[in-house]
Amino acid sequence: MNYKRIIPDGLTSCNLICGALATYMATQGEFQWAFILILAGAFFDFFDGLSSRVLKAPSPIGIQLDSLADDITFGLAPSMILFCFVKPTLGWWAGIALLMAAFSALRLAKFNVDERQHDSFIGLATPANAIFWGGLCCMPVQVASHTWFAWTLIGLSLLSCYLLNAEIPFFSFKAFKREKTLIISFLAGCLILIGYCAVKAIAAGKISLLLFSGTACIVWYVALNLLMVVKSKMNK
Repeated sequence: MNYKRIIPDGLTSCNLICGALATYMATQGEFQWAFILILAGAFFDFFDGLSSRVLKAPSPIGIQLDSLADDITFGLAPSMILFCFVKPTLGWWAGIALLMAAFSALRLAKFNVDERQHDSFIGLATPANAIFWGGLCCMPVQVASHTWFAWTLIGLSLLSCYLLNAEIPFFSFKAFKREKTLIISFLAGCLILIGYCAVKAIAAGKISLLLFSGTACIVWYVALNLLMVVKSKMNK
């Protein structure tokens, strides 16, 4: 038995547990707690890979376990958050939101076999998609009572399904040396967005405004990547 694998696999299991709890919190209407648990899962997801590399203990089982945990935390949990968020307004039509769980699973399966994604992503990464939806559904539930807005969110979920599996390059922090300027620009924008949301949250006394900064940062991430794609095509 390779005891070095206990630490990475244990962290991956913590990620999965966070995702399961986030899914449960969504069914209870506790969307803020659900999002916080998704963020905790992302924390464990980051460090399971890091610990595996530091301990030099990668394994095929660890790779598969990581994907299974990710689909719970970053696929099922955000899908259930959106489903529960809009179901009071849309009824069972809200089930369309659960397509994100299936497309997230497809995204993770493709990642495991795609040799192009060692230090970058082809398609939006599932953690980024989960953070977008987790922060967005921290808005007051009354907002989703507007039918047009609830259907807009469903439409955005279908866009998420596309972005998860689209042949669009997205930068990763693993490519910091190659994409240094791009990543620093992204982080600088995130600091501004988080700072602005934090000021608003303190002034209003609502943590939901701070949590919404997660959504804002992912919008900035997607926009920055799409700008780079357009720039690359124009330079050809």
